[in-house]
Parts: sequence; structure tokens; C-alpha cells
Amino acid sequence: MELEELRKKISDDFNDMKLNLQTLSELRSQYLGKKGPINSLLSEMKNLPNEEKPKFGEKVNALRNLATKLFDEKKQELERKAVEEKLKKEAVDVTLPGKEMNTGSIHVLNKIVEEIEDLFIGMGYKVQDGVEVEKDLYNFQLLNIPENHPARAMQDTFYVDKERLLRTQTSAVQAHKMLESGGNKDIKIICPGRTYRRDDDDATHSHEFTQMEGLVVNKDVTMADLKGTLNIMAKRLFGEDREIRLRPSYFPFTEPSIEVDVSCFKCHGKGCALCKGTGWIEILGAGMVNNNVLRMCGYDPDVYQGFAFGVGIERIAMLKYGIDDIRTLYSNDLRQNKQFK
Repeated sequence: MELEELRKKISDDFNDMKLNLQTLSELRSQYLGKKGPINSLLSEMKNLPNEEKPKFGEKVNALRNLATKLFDEKKQELERKAVEEKLKKEAVDVTLPGKEMNTGSIHVLNKIVEEIEDLFIGMGYKVQDGVEVEKDLYNFQLLNIPENHPARAMQDTFYVDKERLLRTQTSAVQAHKMLESGGNKDIKIICPGRTYRRDDDDATHSHEFTQMEGLVVNKDVTMADLKGTLNIMAKRLFGEDREIRLRPSYFPFTEPSIEVDVSCFKCHGKGCALCKGTGWIEILGAGMVNNNVLRMCGYDPDVYQGFAFGVGIERIAMLKYGIDDIRTLYSNDLRQNKQFK
């Protein structure tokens, strides 16, 4: 094949619009491979007169360079087109509406527990956990609840055996903590958890419920500290314009004991169905730790004193979010949870 004829064929073949990356690679092997026409021309140089070899070799090398250049240019062009086609095929229309993702949502009871925990952790409290199957010693005896107290009756408590029961209150965690502290350390804890009592389930009662109790023990704490703490909690849960009211009450664990009311957040104290016309809503019980409890748990009541409070999380949820039946909190209805995303 003549050199000029070969040059034209190389140019035509490498500029073929039908080429793809695979056929281009095959074309390169066809012209630049060991058995290709360019190498064949070089092998014919031995048959030429010496004076013609340099010029002939120069022309053959020019053909090799041309084929290499055309191959590289065509390869870049085909690779660029392949990328463009892929991008076009995989292009995302950013104007289209996104796909809605079904995400989980926190249960309202957990939401409130976490909200209260965040508040008290910020006030220097620690979160203390405990067991749900508790000994009578910690659930009743160390909390100043004698054997003849109504809370011990079988209709109130789930007993496992004579020594163990499902805890009726998270105050048992406080008894453990005071004993562990050896009677000479300050305590500042909150105790969230599940509690159990034998009760008939209805719109406002459940045999299983969530409590959040708090305990502070040191040498200087007073009822004023308790009131200030509860005032902050009420404002955090129900709004900054809320006020609290303390009423005398009785609990074996505390003396003096109080019931705590919050000003009605629906009628703002004017009186409505929610607050039963009083302008106030009862939210929790509290008081100064009974000296007998301090003494039984290793503390000298002449040196140390403390306060404790307990709040029902279900009651807070029902008041805060207008839930009229406690059983909906345990219904496993996902529509209930979605309201609190």
C-alpha cells in the first residue's frame, strides 16, 4: 500500500463517526500493532538503498505519529461523550418535589422525661436508674412506710414473693443512693422509671406508669430551695407565665409534705373545666425528707436535711397536650406518636 494511500485510510478510519471505545481500541491495534501496516513498512526498509532509508523512515514515523495522535484525540472525544451521556441519563431534576421519608418519632412520655432530665442536668442533678423488681426493704421500710400502711395492701402492690415486688415508686432508688453515700455525702439526683400498682385501668388510671422523682440531701437545703426548684420546673413544662401553689399534705417519706398546684394554663386562673373552676391544677407531691428516713438511710438528721418530689409523667403529658385518656399513651397507635415529631 502506498504511503499516501495509507495516510488517507488512517485519517478516514479514525474519523469514522461510528467508532466507540471498543472499536477504537481495535483500530489502534490494527494500525499500530506489531503486525500492522506501519510496522510492515519499517521491516521493508532493509530492502531499500541506504540513501533512501532516512527519508522513507521519516515518512513512516510521520504515519505512526499521525495514527497515535488521531487515536488519542478520538479516545478523548469518545470518553467525553460517554461522560456527558451518563450525566444526562443520571441527571436529577432539582425542581421535582422530594420523596417523603417516613421517620420515627419519640414517644410523648419519653419526650417529657428527656425534657425534665435536660432541665435538671442543667441544674447540677444526676440521673439515677434503678431496678423495677425491688425489695420490700427499699420500696417501703426505708421510706417510713410501716407494715400496716394502706400502700402495702395486696390491692395496691404486685408482690413477687414476701421479699420482692414490682416497685410502686422510684423513691426506692433514692433509698439505695442514700445508703450507698454512707451518710456523709451530698446527693442531688432525679430518678425516672417505670412503676407498677394494682389498679383498674380507666381514662385516668393505669397499673403501669412512669414517674420522675428528685432528691436533694445536704447540710443547708430548705423548703425555699424546694419551692424554687418546683417553680422552675413548672415554668419549663407549662410556660414561663405559670405560678405554683403549695398546699399541706401527708406522705410517709416527707415531713412536712406538700401538694403542688400550677396555675391553669388554659384559662390562666379564671376557672374552666380543666381546672374544675379553681384556676389551679395539681401536678405533684413533695416535701422535706422525713428525719426517720434520713436516719434509717445512714444520715444524721441533726446535720443533714433534704427535699424530695415526685411527678407522674402520664399526668404531665395529659395536661400539657390535652390527652383525655391515659390508655391512648399505650395504644401503639403510630398516629399518636406522629403528633410529637
